[in-house]
Amino acid sequence: MSSPMSINNLAAATALAALVAVAMPASPALARRDQDAAYRAAQAGEIQPLPDIRARMRSRMHGAQPVGEEYDPGSRTYRMKYLRAGSVIWVDVDARTGNVIDRSDN
Repeated sequence: MSSPMSINNLAAATALAALVAVAMPASPALARRDQDAAYRAAQAGEIQPLPDIRARMRSRMHGAQPVGEEYDPGSRTYRMKYLRAGSVIWVDVDARTGNVIDRSDN
């Protein structure tokens, strides 16, 4: 008989499953369309390239691990997700300027 999962292991597994679920895009086709829109806008000089925005955010998000980002072509913003000490941090960035426009620490 196997030993029951400890409460700490269960909590960690549940947190990991929730993180994976939130990190997954709603639709791969939709995510690809938004990536294509971001690429075209950056090539046209309408927004900053994602690698530049990532580098800028890396210097601001000390100790936080990047999990991913989504581009919203309608508002020309990136929603960036970070993880620090088990907490999720969402940062909304204006893709045109690279400025942070909103942040929520959970």
